[in-house]
Amino acid sequence: MSRIPDAFIDDLIARTDIVEVVNARVPLKRQGREYAACCPFHDERSPSFTVSPVKQFYHCFGCGAHGTAIGFLMEYDRLEFLDAIEELARIAGMEVPRETRQNNRDGDIDAMFGALESARNFYRRELAGSATARAYLDNRGMDEAVREQFGIGYAPEGFSALKDRLGTDERRLRLLEKTGMLSRNDRGHVYDKFRDRVMFPIADRRGRTIAFGGRVMGKDDGPKYLNSPETPLFHKGRELYGLWQARQANRELTRLIVVEGYMDVIALFQHGITQAVATLGTATTPDHAELLFRSAPDVYFCFDGDAAGRRAAVKAMESVLPRMRDGRQAFFLFVPEGEDPDSLVRAEGADGFDARLARATPLSEFFFDSVGEDINLGTLDGKARLAERAAPQLAKIPDGAFADLMRQRLTELTGVGARPQAAASPPPRPTGRPGSAPRRSLVRTAIILLLHRPTLALDLPESYRFTALRQPGIPLLTELLAVVHGRPDITTGALIEHFSGRDEADALQKLATISLPGEEDAWRAEFLDIIARLDRQTLDQRVEELLERIAGGGFSALSAAEKDELRQLQAARRSP
Repeated sequence: MSRIPDAFIDDLIARTDIVEVVNARVPLKRQGREYAACCPFHDERSPSFTVSPVKQFYHCFGCGAHGTAIGFLMEYDRLEFLDAIEELARIAGMEVPRETRQNNRDGDIDAMFGALESARNFYRRELAGSATARAYLDNRGMDEAVREQFGIGYAPEGFSALKDRLGTDERRLRLLEKTGMLSRNDRGHVYDKFRDRVMFPIADRRGRTIAFGGRVMGKDDGPKYLNSPETPLFHKGRELYGLWQARQANRELTRLIVVEGYMDVIALFQHGITQAVATLGTATTPDHAELLFRSAPDVYFCFDGDAAGRRAAVKAMESVLPRMRDGRQAFFLFVPEGEDPDSLVRAEGADGFDARLARATPLSEFFFDSVGEDINLGTLDGKARLAERAAPQLAKIPDGAFADLMRQRLTELTGVGARPQAAASPPPRPTGRPGSAPRRSLVRTAIILLLHRPTLALDLPESYRFTALRQPGIPLLTELLAVVHGRPDITTGALIEHFSGRDEADALQKLATISLPGEEDAWRAEFLDIIARLDRQTLDQRVEELLERIAGGGFSALSAAEKDELRQLQAARRSP
């Protein structure tokens, strides 16, 4: 995959008004030199989400979300990296380098989207001509409006209907096979994967068809549901059926209801419950959980009440726990035996189904019921076992009120974690000067200054003595200087974007949010002084190395060049 040139990304970020991009999705209010709002990525009452037009990045002091305009579109609009780049380029009137776009699209990606859209249109036309398929949908109570909303179609009988219609040449055949619409047997014969099934297009987060699900109309016609295989466009563990439609139907999603099948989603939509989604033949994955909570603060998991449904609920719970930041809620609804959301909403209506959701089991209660199954809490052994089972799971919950309350509940049930009463101890004696704050390291301060004003690096030569200094942060500082020298017009946002996906990214983002006192001239003087002091420390470090070798093996332990180096270094140390 070809990487988008750094120069293009720098230019794109420089031309993009991040305030305009964010404000179009989240209303911002000016606060001094920055803008603020309640964070769109977690539930909060007072604004902790800030956008800096100077530094060209956003940061939430509550949940830690941060990034450039590129990252914001990826998180808020759920776009892939290249899609976010193309969207910003469109706004800025820029053209993504053609070679880069083609290479990143894997050559056939755009054509694959086109082939799947053609298949969708083909199935829609076939439904219009199939009295049997239309009668089946009529009997299921699926009206024309919801069929149109979800693009429902029909795959006709026979082994080559789609192939004959769309596979007009070798390239088209290859695309259809690559998208999972055709299958190949052991003898190499290619045939339609979906035959005599009602077809459900699966949309990505931009509404493009990326796969299909097919349902038989008779009881004895093979597997009830058949999904597209994994393809370059479709990864079932990352997608949710109905999410595109839910976003289109709701100006703001306050909840999502996770059900098990296509028909459940459509039945709920038809009865006015337009927040239903379904996993695609797989258990709830961590990617599903993250996508759910990025889309809505409250998530309801709806499962069968049998043993299989309970196991599926436990899997969902395990995926959800590490994502339970404050403001998020999860609930579990178990439907009666022999029922599903489709049958329940038809029998009880939207009000009846909403009443069931209101009685759903909260995650906290379901968690302790699950881990406490078959445990007798009337014994010390039972309490110890519950604590042993629960502790590893609770450790996965992000720090916050929910994590504290869950640990508190474990203590209430088991006594584990309770602290004995102790005599009050005198407060610790203060150390240092009154009101003194811990001093930042020189390296950390240099990085902060550089993040606030990348052009400070241009005041230094491209070779630095301090790179040999054995201190934390030196490699990062060296790389930051090199990036700025290579890209002299780089902004703060673009500089942080350079480290996107690396361990250093979060730390750099936090350092960039620190307010610096004084004016830029003072920053420059401080920065140059720090570099001089780091160079001095490097000189001292090298002298100590050479003196240690002399102490261990005498002056003869050094080569002639090293002896000369030591004399020069000692002379340099004596100079002011």
